[in-house]
Amino acid sequence: MYPKEIEKLLLRVQKPGRYVGGELGAVVKDKREVDVRFAFCFPDTYEIGMSHLGIKILYSQFNEKPYIWCERVFAPWIDMEAEMRGHDIPLYALESGDPLTDFDFIGFTLQYELSYTNILNMLDLGGIPLRSKDRHGLEHIVVAGGPCACNPEPITDFIDIFFLGDGEEVDLEVIELYRVCKREGTSREEFLRRASRIKGVYVPSLYDVSYNADGTVSAITPLHGAPSVIEKRVMINMDESYYPDNFVVPNIEIVHDRAVEEIFRGCIRGCRFCQAGFLYRPVREKSVECISRQCHALCRNTGYDEVSLSSLSSSDYSQVVPMLKALNEWAKPENVALSLPSLRVDGFSDDILDQIKTVRKSGLTFAPEAGSQRLRNAINKNVFEDELMNTCRVAFEGGYTTVKLYFMIGLPTETPDDVAAIAELGRKVVDCFYQTENRPKGKSPRVTISASSFVPKPFTPFQWEPQDTMDTLREKQQHIKSSLTTRKITYNYHASDTSFLEAVFARGDRRLNAVMLEANRRGLRFDGWSDCFSLERWLEVFDACGIDPAFYANRRRSFDEVLPWDHLDYGVSKKFLRQECERAYRSEASPNCREKCLGCGAAKYGGGVCYEKRQSVL
Repeated sequence: MYPKEIEKLLLRVQKPGRYVGGELGAVVKDKREVDVRFAFCFPDTYEIGMSHLGIKILYSQFNEKPYIWCERVFAPWIDMEAEMRGHDIPLYALESGDPLTDFDFIGFTLQYELSYTNILNMLDLGGIPLRSKDRHGLEHIVVAGGPCACNPEPITDFIDIFFLGDGEEVDLEVIELYRVCKREGTSREEFLRRASRIKGVYVPSLYDVSYNADGTVSAITPLHGAPSVIEKRVMINMDESYYPDNFVVPNIEIVHDRAVEEIFRGCIRGCRFCQAGFLYRPVREKSVECISRQCHALCRNTGYDEVSLSSLSSSDYSQVVPMLKALNEWAKPENVALSLPSLRVDGFSDDILDQIKTVRKSGLTFAPEAGSQRLRNAINKNVFEDELMNTCRVAFEGGYTTVKLYFMIGLPTETPDDVAAIAELGRKVVDCFYQTENRPKGKSPRVTISASSFVPKPFTPFQWEPQDTMDTLREKQQHIKSSLTTRKITYNYHASDTSFLEAVFARGDRRLNAVMLEANRRGLRFDGWSDCFSLERWLEVFDACGIDPAFYANRRRSFDEVLPWDHLDYGVSKKFLRQECERAYRSEASPNCREKCLGCGAAKYGGGVCYEKRQSVL
């Protein structure tokens, strides 16, 4: 439970339930009876962190081991942080109320680049030295994993170990090594050297990076016997992969307040802008029986009456209708609703609609990503306009009146006509509603168009592409707005300022560590929140460090350039990514993984979609 000193502070802050712990399902152990204490830190607010599936899985898995006590730590909002600093209260874990300094491991999940400043702020608030080189002895090992670990170079000065890929096995292997080293009394340096020999473990202090005169990376050199390439870890058999039968049930409302079941990992599609679609290859599915069993257990143990079926593209699950039927066998009698997010336009059907109709008809969300077919081909979003219209017709006939469409602007090869086509596609969806005979009577359609800005990401075919300048992105946002001709369409767009900073850190190198340190010194944090983000202050930080952020965000990179993440292997070859990029220049789409194997490299893991029986259609 929380430290007694904070009781008097809770009445002064928003949502005091964020800071007290004691939730149903929280794990409390006797710290004298465990070998390893692990602080699982989510660098954002309680509501966001408690909604994240990864922390639910690893929290339960770690705590099933009698010798590990894993506790949760979230970033306090600015009001609570001010009270804590004003009263000399260090950042603490919710289960025990102990400060970060009492923990062997301090682990962060890297879900988005704009959380990096929160990592440094949490370490500082917890009394942990920010830089790895300033931490000594076999304690306070700072580790991190998650999608942004695919290029962790901008924060390598602060993290001792990065986990690449799936964490269920590799995390426990490192913790077990730590127990051995602790018994042997080895040094911190020796523990890190041994850890670097475990597959999926990246110890950045064991690598030297040199640069060319033009600022590009010249070489990445391993030291002390560290591997030259670090390969990600993959859980191939998802039925046998650990999954909890219980979650910590929050005391306050969180972003996704429901049971969550992961139905498969990876994506067959290969959209050229989508980092997750390449990082998590190959696709690995759970069986229908496994999904149904795990969902039922979660509902029984947590009391939730809604289950969200989680994946990158839920309708691409090969047995989606049989799965929904199996779930409804117990869900309907028990009044449990099924939610199937991440639906593709070409994967929606009457059968799926019939099986998920227990969910409130709040609207359906689809992501065409681009307005024109030419640009959808270029980004390999194999969705056609007639498929979108047919999907909307099915939804309208099923009683839906609200459709949300997600797009990107600033995509490689984009033209003004492609931008205007976004508004035109929204208008066609409105027209489709009125052309549907069995639509809900007496109601009007509500179509929402949301346009985010393209951010080039590592391990995608567009990793070499520049991001549009902020001025260009703003012009495109206004171009869409001026192209709208009906009030039945709501238009939302995201500020290009945050996308610019995201692009800087997504493709950054180790020289950005100095920027991170200066940003921390100036009190920057919660950059993903409009309440706190200030591009002006960030530009002052870059200027103080003598670094041009446009070098990272707005520069086209040569195919021959050594990229800051070239020593990390996520199973997809650089040659394949280049081929896909060149196909984009020709506006050529590629088949998905079930249609034809294009030899991306993920087959080396020996399982998943790469080894499914399939018939080539090309």
